[in-house]
Amino acid sequence: MKKTLTYSGLRATGLFLLLLATTAAFCQKTRLNNAEYFETPGLNVLVFSSQYNGMFFDEKTAGIEMIHHGVRTSTGGAVRLQHTPEQWDLVPKMTSRKVDKATNSIEVGLRYQEVDFDSRVVVSAKGNGFDISVYLDKPLPAKVVGKAGFNLEFVPSAYFEKSYMADGRPGTFPLYPASNTKTEPLSEKIQQFGIHNTFEERGKPEFIVPAPLTTGKTMVLAPDDPEHMVSIQSETELMLFDGRNLAQNGWFIVRSLLPAGKTGKVLTWYLEPNVIPNWKRAPVIEFSQVGYNPGQEKVAVIELDQADQALKTASLVQVMADGKQVEKLKGAVTNWGKFLRYNYAKFDFTSVKEPGVYYIRYGDQKTNIFPIATDVYEKTWHPTLDVWFPVQMDHMTVNEAYRVWHGAPFKDDALQAPLNQQHFDGYSMGDKTDTKYKPLERIPGLGVGGWFDAGDFDIQTGSHNTTILNFVDAWEKLKLTRDETRIDQAGQYVDIHRPDGKPDLLQQIEHGTLNLVAQVKNIGHPVRGIIVPNLHQYHHLGDANTETDNLPYNPNLKPYESDGKSSGTMDDRWAFTTRSAFLDYNTAAALAAASRALKGFNDTLSTQALTYAKKLWDENDGKVNTDTSRFAMFRRNTEMAAALQLFMTTKDDRYAKKFNDAIWPALDRNVGQGLTAALQAYPFMDKAYQTKLKDYVVKFKTANDELTKQNPYGVPAGTRGGWGSNQQVISWAITNYHANRHFPDIISPEYVFKGLNYIFGCHPYHNLSFVSAVGTRSKKITYGSNRADFSYIAGGVVPGIMVLKPDFPENREDWPFLWGENEVIIDICSAYILLAGAANELVKK
Repeated sequence: MKKTLTYSGLRATGLFLLLLATTAAFCQKTRLNNAEYFETPGLNVLVFSSQYNGMFFDEKTAGIEMIHHGVRTSTGGAVRLQHTPEQWDLVPKMTSRKVDKATNSIEVGLRYQEVDFDSRVVVSAKGNGFDISVYLDKPLPAKVVGKAGFNLEFVPSAYFEKSYMADGRPGTFPLYPASNTKTEPLSEKIQQFGIHNTFEERGKPEFIVPAPLTTGKTMVLAPDDPEHMVSIQSETELMLFDGRNLAQNGWFIVRSLLPAGKTGKVLTWYLEPNVIPNWKRAPVIEFSQVGYNPGQEKVAVIELDQADQALKTASLVQVMADGKQVEKLKGAVTNWGKFLRYNYAKFDFTSVKEPGVYYIRYGDQKTNIFPIATDVYEKTWHPTLDVWFPVQMDHMTVNEAYRVWHGAPFKDDALQAPLNQQHFDGYSMGDKTDTKYKPLERIPGLGVGGWFDAGDFDIQTGSHNTTILNFVDAWEKLKLTRDETRIDQAGQYVDIHRPDGKPDLLQQIEHGTLNLVAQVKNIGHPVRGIIVPNLHQYHHLGDANTETDNLPYNPNLKPYESDGKSSGTMDDRWAFTTRSAFLDYNTAAALAAASRALKGFNDTLSTQALTYAKKLWDENDGKVNTDTSRFAMFRRNTEMAAALQLFMTTKDDRYAKKFNDAIWPALDRNVGQGLTAALQAYPFMDKAYQTKLKDYVVKFKTANDELTKQNPYGVPAGTRGGWGSNQQVISWAITNYHANRHFPDIISPEYVFKGLNYIFGCHPYHNLSFVSAVGTRSKKITYGSNRADFSYIAGGVVPGIMVLKPDFPENREDWPFLWGENEVIIDICSAYILLAGAANELVKK
């Protein structure tokens, strides 16, 4: 007999599933550990281990967070003022944090200074889950009544294609945002950061308010998936929202409004995440996805749950041409110890030198294949130079076969930034422009050259300088003459995979130098950056050509009005022109280096670059440095770098003296930060210099060897902060390359290979190559201009592992919007080209 499942039957079924999954789950209750977060096998609950950021606001790495079966699935648990807060909406400041192990609870105080609103949130372990309670000492301010509520956000990628139940009513999480919305008057909106607005009003003062997907007093997320199932119960209404209606980087949000006119405990949720009994994280076998040269060290790192112990052996298996699989080595697995939250072991297969295709077998796991071959590094830098850098080229149409990456953007560059501006991306202007231009006056000649710095479409001059210096170093040391791109500066056109008879590396140096020269020629000095003025532009995704209307701003026209040649729309990028000696010296170094590389390729630009490099030097030389801040060291280092590059280009002894006077104190302050410059100068210096430098290289080697005690990878992998450490690792490996060139008896090539092995997959969390499309398995989801498509640009190098306080390493491959882990920028990519090319040179030797 066929039965129809009633509402009450459906609800009972949902509760039964919840009960079935959780009854045996919490054999061990959740307790506060010494790192001050709640822990039981399969679940960690972090309570404001990380705070909201006051500059970029909500980076989805703060508040109450859950690490559920080894994956961070929720974040942002806090009192918020919107249903689905965007990145630039107001965030609360944590005013206090009290950890009480006796009561197994954590209390945090939160304050919104902008609306004079304070609250307290208490998280307490309870039963098989935990309570979240909100306390108010004063009733809600009138301005936030109906707006203030408690939010907890769940990453969409963990819940795609899964179900939810609200009071037993079923639903499925949408793959693409499709819930209802409405508009409300802009006067009702809580002000975002400063005077900015993420929503382009287009003449209508309103904003979008999303409606909930569902409501109820019991919400069960993913009852069909034991690893992600979470039950939430509340006496007040729960609402489930899709934050992607407002922003592609939004999360699914469970929310309850706070009541008006009440004090004391005004809200309580009970959360019960399902925990699989005796759960342990599966081992992660970490190795180079690119493979290994036969003669180099070959060591895989095995990352283990803290409750797991390493097996005694692992095997290296060769895949033969006829498909047979032959065990080439069965070797010992050696324990390394604990790093962050995991245990680590190592499997050394250096003894296997036969070229071929291999995989590693550990217990019942086996890795994907990787090669051992003499040419493993030969092509590793090609996608970065062939594809990624062309796509980043500003002021150019970029084509690839049937695809147009973007049209020629920013033909309307650029206006003088107004005075006393604090920009949302960290740029600022003081009370003078340091130029001959009035605020919002057009600066001529800037619509040429340059690269988009990152996943957004600004020009950051400091990053340009670093990129040009890396490219010149690669050209001079390695002579990378590859030609796979047509670059037509006159026609503002780029065609990928289409050779034009010119080395691509020189053409990229030319492209970056064109913008630097334009800045100094038309402004008088380099600028901090060139960027759009409106927040609703800044979060632009897709074709850079549509971020502005490409028409120069005309104040005599109305917004969105055009005469065909100009526009009344204030969308032109602003040039932030506050002058600094740091940036002057940094740019002088880049221009002096570019002048050498471009000589014989573009002699006019080469001459201009050197002329402006000398100009910037002369205008700063002799000025007393009164900076006593922590940035003073950076100015000293950039002055030293400018002196070195100018000396290498001109052979003028006055620059050599400046460099010599500066290099030794720099090495004494920090041998790692000054050694690359010292080694670059080595061929140009006398025997006394070269002899003296040897002691510092020995000191650097000692520091290198200490790294093997700090982490199992033996590289300077930073463990804190809001940005991954790949740039640090690459820079370290490049320093080792320069040291090996001049002191091969002290620094072996293995220090260079260690850095690349880390980038190519031998690193925490997963074993993907951090370089998209390089290695057998690599990053397929990154924070670039196409991040909303959950895609990547070949050759991009991501920042890497970000460590969430206190001890959780993360680099997501299912969610592109975490910029600290996945945003690809020009300076790290240019450094990677240098490093990968250098490794290939070492193999040839």
